[in-house]
Amino acid sequence: MSEDLSKLARKDICIPAEVLAAIPFAQFLGVNVELAGDELTAHLPFQDKLIGNPMIPALHGGVIGAFMEITAMAQLAFSEKFDHIPKPIDVTIQYLRSGKPVHTYARAVLNRVGRTVANVEVSAWQEQKNHPIATLQAHFLIG
Repeated sequence: MSEDLSKLARKDICIPAEVLAAIPFAQFLGVNVELAGDELTAHLPFQDKLIGNPMIPALHGGVIGAFMEITAMAQLAFSEKFDHIPKPIDVTIQYLRSGKPVHTYARAVLNRVGRTVANVEVSAWQEQKNHPIATLQAHFLIG
């Protein structure tokens, strides 16, 4: 994590776009977020550099995994007030189908936010929200 991200986390109000701007890999991927009320949707625009297997072509699994982890962090930053940046404890990713060379979207759900640990689920999809390409289950250290 960059020092800029730690400064952002100390604010009373955390803006997800500012968190993304402070994560160099999120900038590299071109991740952006849209807010609708208290619901955050992350967007990964397709770029040729994100292809892992040019024969299929398919998005690189690491890109999909990183995108979902970034989505989880942005949702935590938006929903909760922290005096530090949440750190991943464990991350489990289920790759359900090949990521096509199109735009990808993700949404995170905070299952439980305790005093020390937050449990987050993320689903990533492309053309249809009810047909995810991957899901993520993660725990973040928050206290």
